[in-house]
Amino acid sequence: MKASKVAFQDINSAMRFDGSYHLSEGTIYLKKLRKMPHKELDDLTSEIFTAGRSKRIYTEEQFGYPYLSNSDVVRLNPISSCNYNSKKYGYDAPSFLKEGMIVTGRVGAVGQTAYITSEFEEYETMGSDNIIRIVPKDMDKSGYIYSFLTSKYGNTLLWRLAAGGVQPYISEDMLRDMPIPMLSETKQQQIHNLIVEASKLRVEANKLLKEAVEYFEEEIGGTKVHLGYQTGKISSKALNTFHKRLDGQFQLLWKDLESEKKDELKYESLWSFAKTIFVGGRGKRLYTETGVPFLSSSDMMLFNPKRESKKVSKRTPGLNNMMVSKYDILISRSGTVGNTVLVGDDLAETAISEHALRLIIDSEKISPKYVFCFLKTKYGMKCMEASSFGSVIITLNEDLIGNIDLPILENKHQEIINYKVELYLQKMDEATLKENQAINLIENEIEQWQTS
Repeated sequence: MKASKVAFQDINSAMRFDGSYHLSEGTIYLKKLRKMPHKELDDLTSEIFTAGRSKRIYTEEQFGYPYLSNSDVVRLNPISSCNYNSKKYGYDAPSFLKEGMIVTGRVGAVGQTAYITSEFEEYETMGSDNIIRIVPKDMDKSGYIYSFLTSKYGNTLLWRLAAGGVQPYISEDMLRDMPIPMLSETKQQQIHNLIVEASKLRVEANKLLKEAVEYFEEEIGGTKVHLGYQTGKISSKALNTFHKRLDGQFQLLWKDLESEKKDELKYESLWSFAKTIFVGGRGKRLYTETGVPFLSSSDMMLFNPKRESKKVSKRTPGLNNMMVSKYDILISRSGTVGNTVLVGDDLAETAISEHALRLIIDSEKISPKYVFCFLKTKYGMKCMEASSFGSVIITLNEDLIGNIDLPILENKHQEIINYKVELYLQKMDEATLKENQAINLIENEIEQWQTS
């Protein structure tokens, strides 16, 4: 709880009476930033807008444009699991995302800000009406503006503007007078260049992963299995397999998946290659200002997950079971199941919630990069989805993942897949490093101004 005096003129100028607005840290930042050399966001942009709420007709990938929510645009791979809006019936020109745009959440996900890379434009992606588009006048300033908005100063100012009792929201008009500090031209260009480099690396990384997955799929084939309503026959013998489950949907899906296996390929269960498969410990979390970054299963899917993450004390009970290491495979196991991440240098030594299942592969038997790539294929994802159980909260457990059969390709194919996935991981880590360098530069400059 906070308590303080607020001047009438501050209430009158803001036309807002809520204490959370006037007592936020953003109000302190705002007053200090306005005393520094700055320009308002409206002066630096040609447009700040949201696309209208157009009719959406969701369809199959081949018939639609990728349609992204704000939670999609901030993901590691924004197009990997999005919906598709009909090309024939859902076209809406203002909805398309263009390279160099800065987008931020309008409802709910306030403060989730992303820089639109060439990948979005290449795939003709559309963004929902819950995304505010910020279009810089000078695209050579786009990376700089993005860095400020994602810094602790910009992010706090965005949250300061949020209104609404149940669902927080901001509007494009609220953003127009936000002060953007004007550093030297050299510093602005340096920060912008880092963001552009990070964006290019991210595009290259996603392309490499896509190539690796498609290469894998060429060898094992696609899948026509769908999770919708279906009927069929299951033998009583099948009910007594390792799955030991009576639900028809599960049995029918696995019957279809088994029928799609290739006779010429060898298959072995993931248990055969795993050192262990486990769920991180659930216990009391001791949150602190400085400590070990702590991520949820949805946080781990973000392209810069630790930037705004919570932190837990090093004395948190069971912390060792929450920590992850390089090349661990993380799989979301409840709610939205099957989101899969391969831990790189950036995520290593981070604490992850118990909603992410850990798959630790024995690298002397097979590469974890190969297993990760399989789980990103359409067949691999269907195997995880088909394994899930629960009527309210869909869930995966260790046995269900461990009993998924991994197709064993020839060594030459495995080497190509492993090479591409390793490059993907390296480029993603380098992209995150460069983005954080850019954001740290602008934060450090502002802090120096405040103390001078």
